[in-house]
Amino acid sequence: MIAPSALTDFSPLYCEEGDASLVTQFDKDDVEAAGLVKFDFLGLRTLTIIDWAVQTINRQREAAGEAPLDIAAIPLDDARTFDLLKRHQTTAVFQLESSGMKDLIRRLQPDCFEDIVALVALFRPGPLQSGMVDDFIDRKHGRARIEYPHPGLATILRPTYGVILYQEQVMQIAQVLAGYTLGGADLLRRAMGKKKPEEMAKQRETFVKGAIERQVESETASYIFDLMEKFAGYGFNKSHSAAYALVSYQTAWLKAHYPAAFMAAVLSSDMDKTDKVVVFVEECRRMNLKLATPDINASEYRFTVGAPGEIRYGLGAIKGVGETAIESLVEERRRGGPYRDVFDLCQRVDLRKLNRRALDALIRSGAFDPLGPNRATLAAQLPEALQLAEQHSRNDAAGQNDLFGLAAAGKTSARLARVTGVSDNPAGLPGYATTPSAERRTESIRREWDEAERLRGEKETLGIYLTGHPMARLAVELTGLNVARLRDLVENGGTLRRNGDRSILIAGLVVSLRTRNANRGGRIAFVTLDDGGGRLEIRIFPEMYERHRQLIAEDAILLVQGALGWDEFSQTTRLNVERVLDMDSTRAEYARRLVMRLDKRQGETGVVRQLADILAAHRTGGRCAVWVDYAGAGARVELAFGSSWQIRPSEALLERLRGLIGADAVQLRYEQQSSVERNNPS
Repeated sequence: MIAPSALTDFSPLYCEEGDASLVTQFDKDDVEAAGLVKFDFLGLRTLTIIDWAVQTINRQREAAGEAPLDIAAIPLDDARTFDLLKRHQTTAVFQLESSGMKDLIRRLQPDCFEDIVALVALFRPGPLQSGMVDDFIDRKHGRARIEYPHPGLATILRPTYGVILYQEQVMQIAQVLAGYTLGGADLLRRAMGKKKPEEMAKQRETFVKGAIERQVESETASYIFDLMEKFAGYGFNKSHSAAYALVSYQTAWLKAHYPAAFMAAVLSSDMDKTDKVVVFVEECRRMNLKLATPDINASEYRFTVGAPGEIRYGLGAIKGVGETAIESLVEERRRGGPYRDVFDLCQRVDLRKLNRRALDALIRSGAFDPLGPNRATLAAQLPEALQLAEQHSRNDAAGQNDLFGLAAAGKTSARLARVTGVSDNPAGLPGYATTPSAERRTESIRREWDEAERLRGEKETLGIYLTGHPMARLAVELTGLNVARLRDLVENGGTLRRNGDRSILIAGLVVSLRTRNANRGGRIAFVTLDDGGGRLEIRIFPEMYERHRQLIAEDAILLVQGALGWDEFSQTTRLNVERVLDMDSTRAEYARRLVMRLDKRQGETGVVRQLADILAAHRTGGRCAVWVDYAGAGARVELAFGSSWQIRPSEALLERLRGLIGADAVQLRYEQQSSVERNNPS
C-alpha cells in the first residue's frame, strides 16, 4: 500500500503476534476508496532458478574465455526455443509444464512471442470452456476466417487473430472507437469485470454515443459493446500475461541451449519435494542428461553440472542430513582436500553437527561410495570410525599425544591402516603404519547389500530410486501385459478430452497412501503409484478400497485397471478404478506360458529333475503352460510339458527358478491386453 502520508492517516493497521509484517484492517475495496494505491508483488521461485542457471553458465563461459550471458538480452525469436515448444517438451518450463498446457501447445504450435503471451491468457477455465480457445487456434492455422467487427479494430486485434483476448484490448477499442480517455477506458474495464447492471447501462450509453460521434453506426457500436462485454468475462490482463510469458520464454531458452545448467537449477529449487524430483529426474533421462549419484568429494549442497551432459546430485537432497551439517562437510573438503575414507572423514568433521544418523543416511544414499568398496562395508566401518574419532577428540582435548604415538603427518593413515588393512604412505613418511596382511584386508570388506536393500536405502534417503527401480525387473512382464507408462498418461492425457474415456492397465509401486472418510460412508484412498518413469495419484472409492484393502499398502506393486479420462475442471488425467491386482494375481490369471531356457550342460547335471521338483509344488489350480527352450550341441528345440503340468506362477516360484538356471533363462508370456480387458470379471 502506498499513501501520500502515513498509512495510519488512511487506514487502521494490524500486526500479528510474532510477525513484523503490517496488514491493513480495510479490505481491498475499502483501501481503494480511502485513496490508497494497492500493489501486488509476486515472489516467483522461477526467477531464482533462472539466476542459479545463469550463474552456472557464466562460470563455464568465463572458464572458456567467453563473454557472460545476459538473460535479458536473449533474442525473442530463437528457432531452437520454438522448436522445443512445438514439440511440447516443456516440463520445468514456467507456466507451460502441465499436461493440459502441453496439450494446448501441441494444438496451437506457437511460433512467435505473442503466441506465448496468448498461451498464458488462454489457459484458464473461461476461455477453455467457452470455445474461445478452439476459435483462436482455428484462426491461427487458417481453418477459420479472421474477421474484425470494424475495420478500425484490425490493428488492435491482429495479434490475437481477431479474438478479444486481453483487457487492454477492451480499453483500446473504447479509446479508438468511442473516444474514451485512458482513465475512462479503465473504468469501463472494471465495470465489465464486475458486471453491475446499472453501471453497464451507463457505460453502454457512453460507448454508443462516442462511437456515433466517430461515424460508427449505432447498430455496429451496440454489437461491438456486446462483444466486448462477452469477452470481458474471459479477458486477461496482457501486461501480466506478457511478463509471465517472458519468464516462460527465458526458461524454455535455457532448457534448449543449456539443458544441464537449467535442470540442475530446477532440481535444486524443488529438491525437498519428492514428487517433483521424480518428474525432473525422468525428464533429465529423456534429455539424455546423466544424473550422477551424490558424491561426498564432488557434490555441493545444490545440484551442480559435472562433466558435459552430467548433473551431480546435490547433498541437500539427502533426507536426515541438515543444511548446517552439509555445509560443514563441504567447507572441510575445500579446506583439507577430498576425504580418503570414512575414518578420515569422521576425524576431520565436527561430529556435533554430523551425528551417526546423518552419516548413515549419507552412506545409504550413495554419497560415500567413493570412500569404500561398497555401502555394506562402509556401514560396517562406521561405528569404529566414530569411536576412533571421538577418542582422538578426547585425547586432543586432554593435551595427549595421538593414541598410537604416531608422527603428526601420518596420524590418520596409520589409524586407518590398523582398522581397515589399507596403508596410505606413498612418500614413505615416518610414523605411518605398515600395511597389514592380505587376510586382514579381505576381512574388512563386506559383501554388498542385495539390490532390494540398496534401493530401499536410496528411497529412504533420497525419496527416489536412483541407481535402479523395483519395477525394472518386471519390465518384460509389464510389456507383455501392454501396461501403459505413467509418464505418458500424465503428459499426453489431454488428448483424451477429444478421444473419450478408454479402458487401460497401469502398474506401479505404491509410494504414498492416504485415506479419508467418504461422504457416503467408508474410506476413500488416494494412492500414488511410481513406475520409475513417472507418478500418478489415483482415487480408489470405498467399495473398491474395502475389497482390495489387503493389497493396497506402501511399497506394494499394484496393477490397476480402469477407465482413463480427462478432468476438464483440473485439466488433469483421471482414472476411474475398476480393478486392483498384485503381481501374483495377475500372473495366475493372465500368464499363459512359462518358458525356461536350458542347455546341454544343465541337462547333464540333473537340473531338469530339480526343475520338476520345484514346479510340482505349483501345479494346483494353475493354467499356465510350461515350455522348455532347449539348446543341445547341434540343435535347438522347444518342448511343451503336458496339460497336467500347468502351473500357477508366483514370485516365489520365479525366484527359485531364476536362482537355479539364471534370471535371463526364465520368462512368462502373457495374453494380449485385449484379452485382459475381455476377461475382466464384473
